[in-house]
Amino acid sequence: QVQLVESGGGLVPPGGSLRLSCASSLSVSLFTMGWYRQTPGKSRELVADSSSFGATNYVDSVKGRFTISRDNANKRLFLQMNNRKPEDAAWYYCMLEDQYTNRYWGQGTQVTVSS
Repeated sequence: QVQLVESGGGLVPPGGSLRLSCASSLSVSLFTMGWYRQTPGKSRELVADSSSFGATNYVDSVKGRFTISRDNANKRLFLQMNNRKPEDAAWYYCMLEDQYTNRYWGQGTQVTVSS
């Protein structure tokens, strides 16, 4: 029903920057959206989210380095990743939560941090 497509993943050295993008088929202006990440053997964890009224939250490990933002008019969500660390390597997923608290997920984009 809802399509979320992530892009922008790739490989950068530690300390480098990368911006992830998420395109939604559904209007996002009234919904909470977020970025999650997952590595093999671990559950998907919240990285950052953005409420419909502008509040943002970040997991402690990315505070001061990552910034979540949204472009409601173009139905897009972004994650700016600065000063990347090796532990940031994962598959990153875009999430949209609708008014019924259903969560929709993209297929993910891979972020690799070189050694």
